[in-house]
Amino acid sequence: MILVNLSILSKKPTGISIYARNILPSLSQLNSKFLVCNFDNRFTTFNSYLIPKELSPDFGLKGHFKRLYWTQFALPKIYQKLESNLIFSPLPESPIYTTAKTVVMVHDLIPLRYPDKRSPLHYYQKFVLPIVLDQSKHIICNSQATADDLMIFFNISATKITPIYLAYNPKNFYMQSNKSKSKKPYFLYLGRHNPHKNLPRMIKAFSLLKDKEDYEFWLIGPKDKRYTPQLIDLVKNLELENQVLFKDYVSFQDLPMILNQAFCLMFVSLWEGFGLPLLEAMACGLPVITSNQSSLVEVAKDSAILVDPKNVQEIRSAMERITKDDNLYADLMQKGLQRASMFSWEKTGQETRQILRNLS
Repeated sequence: MILVNLSILSKKPTGISIYARNILPSLSQLNSKFLVCNFDNRFTTFNSYLIPKELSPDFGLKGHFKRLYWTQFALPKIYQKLESNLIFSPLPESPIYTTAKTVVMVHDLIPLRYPDKRSPLHYYQKFVLPIVLDQSKHIICNSQATADDLMIFFNISATKITPIYLAYNPKNFYMQSNKSKSKKPYFLYLGRHNPHKNLPRMIKAFSLLKDKEDYEFWLIGPKDKRYTPQLIDLVKNLELENQVLFKDYVSFQDLPMILNQAFCLMFVSLWEGFGLPLLEAMACGLPVITSNQSSLVEVAKDSAILVDPKNVQEIRSAMERITKDDNLYADLMQKGLQRASMFSWEKTGQETRQILRNLS
């Protein structure tokens, strides 16, 4: 039996939780049992095993620490109790120094590429993750860029790593036939406010637009007391309080409307393991400006404007181009739709299932 560790599931899903939810149908075709802490109707069709709800990211930093403790001390006991022969974790957390056989998914090594000593993830990836990866039978990751990082930072053999791209839900993310625009066109950013997201440079680039008064810049994502105050101060200093708007988490159901009404997605991160917002935006027919670094190049290819994320003038120039060139705008819409159609959760799940079947 394969145990699928779904302690990461959240009521407000972001990247890892979205990934975990969408590969469930494929993994249910294995001899598997799903460890879930938010048991509801979405899991009644699966072979599930209830675990403490306090492990979920919904409980913040306390939940993360409880999940790490549970992973090391409770999960091995469940593994033995259920007579399992493999644990799959959709994030790089698994029991160490046990006889449990594990496969983990690594989404990025950003805490090592851009160390932040205020973040517990930095210490986890520096001291615990190497042991987790060493003891895993196999490692799945979400892009070749992440696979390369695993080899660079941890000297892991390429034969132990399989990149499998993420995807999007076409029933939710699609270009609406009545695609409408808001009263004032807005550039859109989706995600957290962490430094590697490169928001200060994007905000500065927006401030340099010649006709910036005709646009808004929406920053949608959870505020963070470590980083958001500096962004708010920057917006005030640039006198953009009425144009750069901070908006909180948007639900899965409401996000497609936000994407369909936006003018352009700005996703110019310094580094990403994959970049789900980029794919979801393209699926909605939204032109994208993104970084020429990391996995973003793999995902976008020639379907977006690629820029140097450290060059404010280059970011500004891309924003100017997309506001002035209607032919470029239409071309990016079409190319984005075609590129997005090449990704599917079914394919992601099938490739993951095959690896787990081979190891179980």
